[in-house]
Amino acid sequence: MGQIHIVTDSTCDLTKEEIKKNNIHVVPLTIQIDGNTYVDGVDVTPDTFIEKMKAASELPKSSQPAPGKFKELYDELGKDGDQIISIHMTGGMSGTVQSARQAADMSDSDVTVIDSRYIAWALAFQLREAVALRDAGATVEEIVARLDEVRKNTRLFVTLDTLDNMVKGGRIGKGKAMFGSLLNIKPIGHLDIGEVTIAAKPRSNKQVVKYLFEQFQKDTEGKTVKAVGISHANSMDTLGNQLIALVEETGFTNIEIAFTSPIITTHTGEGALGFMYYVE
Repeated sequence: MGQIHIVTDSTCDLTKEEIKKNNIHVVPLTIQIDGNTYVDGVDVTPDTFIEKMKAASELPKSSQPAPGKFKELYDELGKDGDQIISIHMTGGMSGTVQSARQAADMSDSDVTVIDSRYIAWALAFQLREAVALRDAGATVEEIVARLDEVRKNTRLFVTLDTLDNMVKGGRIGKGKAMFGSLLNIKPIGHLDIGEVTIAAKPRSNKQVVKYLFEQFQKDTEGKTVKAVGISHANSMDTLGNQLIALVEETGFTNIEIAFTSPIITTHTGEGALGFMYYVE
């Protein structure tokens, strides 16, 4: 029996060390800033991107990998008959998974493409499960079935500090943004069907933290918490640290933190925070 290779994209929040250790293959997205193109995770990092975004004359734009990039990798990994599972950020926010599917159709390799329906740590949860099962000798079918269960038991919330990037990106109208700004609204979105829907409209950081923790308590009651992750864009002091303290009081202390991908920050703007967890 051949090997099973795991492929993903650069929005997964895993460290380079973990990616290398678990032999995960990453196809990065790219970002255009004032006419210059940067490869996510290669020549632009989350923290340096914030400064570039602030200095940019217009909102940076992200682009999914071309199908050819995926096909090249699939052809190489599968040339000896090995199988490939390619797990990617939600198709509701990017065309990345569609590019992967197009490449799988063009490649002679045995490729299974999965829309994680999530981003950041919530994508990483599925990657880790796939790696663990692969290393334990599971089949592709067994891994796919297990990822369906992880996905069903995952929650992801994202809160924005500013609506500016959403307006510039054409995702909400200027009138709504001005209304939100005047009322000091900090909208909380819930990614539950592959796209972000508004879950709450608190007016202060304190209310944001309170809402997120109450949702965590509700969703985890009587269940085993398997993982908790926070992805942020310079929001640990305003939101993240307070939320971590509350979650740790419940007894779960292995909370992972990442400065979110420039791809996500382009949409959310500085000050955003993503709160993710999955249970059994």
